Order: sequence, then C-alpha cells, then structure tokens
Amino acid sequence: MFNHQLKKLPKNSYEILVKIPYLTISEQNKKSFSHLHENLQVEGFRKGKVPKEIAEKHVHKEDIYQETIKEVLPKIYQEILTKEKITPIVNPKVELVKAKENEEWEVKFIVAGKPTIELKDYKKTVQTAKAAMKKDDIWVPGKNKEEKPDNEENKQKMLNEILGALLKETKLEISDLIIEDEMNRRLSQLLDDIKKIGLTVDGYLKSKNLTMDELKRRYQMEITDTYKLEFILQEIADKENIKVEKADLDKLFSGVKDAKERAAAEQNAYFYASVLRKQKTIDFLLNL
Repeated sequence: MFNHQLKKLPKNSYEILVKIPYLTISEQNKKSFSHLHENLQVEGFRKGKVPKEIAEKHVHKEDIYQETIKEVLPKIYQEILTKEKITPIVNPKVELVKAKENEEWEVKFIVAGKPTIELKDYKKTVQTAKAAMKKDDIWVPGKNKEEKPDNEENKQKMLNEILGALLKETKLEISDLIIEDEMNRRLSQLLDDIKKIGLTVDGYLKSKNLTMDELKRRYQMEITDTYKLEFILQEIADKENIKVEKADLDKLFSGVKDAKERAAAEQNAYFYASVLRKQKTIDFLLNL
C-alpha cells in the first residue's frame, strides 16, 4: 500500500510524490536481509550456512536498504504509470526524499511523458517545401548551370528540406529530462572516446576551438531537433495509419544469411519494426 500525488510540470513532465508506509518497508527489509543472508560468505562457513546472529553483524543496513529500494520502487513506479496512464520516454529521475527508521518513506519521481504535438497542415507544409525546392532547381538566364546531382543526392536534399519545414511549422516541447538524459549519454560516450585516443577533455575542446558550454549548447540543439523529428514522424505515421506487416520483417530478416545473426535480429523485431515504420513514413512524405 502507498499514497501518491501527481503534479503536472511544463513540457509534458510529471512530478510524482510517493509516501510508503513503514510497515511495507519493514516487511521488505526482512525479505532483503534473507536474500543477502542466503548469498553471504563469511570465513569458516559455507555460502548460505552462516548463522543468523553472525549474518546480522556482517550485513550492513545500507545494503538492506539498497536491496529494498531495488525491489519496492520499480513496482510502485509501474503501478502509478498504469493508474495515471502515463507513458514515459526515458527512465525517471528518482529522489529519496525521506527514509528514516520507523517512519514512512517519501520518494519523488520526475517523469518525462510524450509531448503534445501540433502538426498543423503537415501535408501542405511538405508540398510547399517541395515546390520551393523544385523552383530553385529551374534554370534561368544568368544562373550558373551546375552539374545535376544524382537521384540519391536529390532525394536527400529534398528530405532535408521537408524535415526542416516540419521542424519549423510543428509546435512541440521536449521535456528537459529527455534532453538531460541524452546529454549525459553523449558526454559519457565522448569522454570514453577522448580517453581512447589519449587526449584530455581540455585538449579535445581546444582542438575543436570550443568551450564546454558551447559544446553542451551544440549538443542540446542537436538532441532537441532529433527528438522533435522522431516525435513528428511517429505522429504522422499514426495519423496516416502507417504500419509494418510481418511480411516486411520477414523480407528484412531473409536478407541476413548467417543463422545466428538472423536469430539475434528476430529477437529485436520491435526495434527493426520501428526503423521500417520510420522509413515508410519518410517515403510517404517524399511522395506527397
């Protein structure tokens, strides 16, 4: 049993404050101790055979709490999401507000939900962008004739124009939590890459003529636009009822000749279905 309060935050984010009775915590603490006791190794005793009175001296209260948190919070979080009909985009930010002996616990979740998207007349936006690009391609006297780009180059240029127009015309706000989560991932990956080539962060930034703040601003713009485009394409796919059929996936997987690689790909069918759906949506836009 627990009580929770839901508070709506800007950009389709939510703050959830949960109060958990100490009885619930106490009962889970006993289970957590038992689990740690079963796996405890103490010199002179076989694993799982350490007497309880000795185990109580070796199992730290902090470890019991950590085990309890790991067991209790995910269940509570999932139950609240189901009850409130919230679909999170990234993992929540979790804060243990209060966790005192013999008192109820207070936990705060900050959750990023799917943004509200105002597509407006996206078909008109796409058609206008395509018409403007075709107009730019018309040769008139005085205009330099350049070598005509190939079809793939034309297609990519057209797609860039379409996506740029959709970004400009569509109204949506991305939760700060989503941007923060992706920012941390990118910075962590960058740090690993810099270490591999034997540079320091300062040395890398100097080589790029950037400050850390400038790098973060650049990442923030890229992350924001990337997520906006993902949500826009998903929304258009929903409105146009664009689906990926089993036959589409079968065709894709049949191209993987190695049996192990094919089995691994089939295990990740959901991911490949999302990629195919995105491509179908892009083809739809290009053909409008």
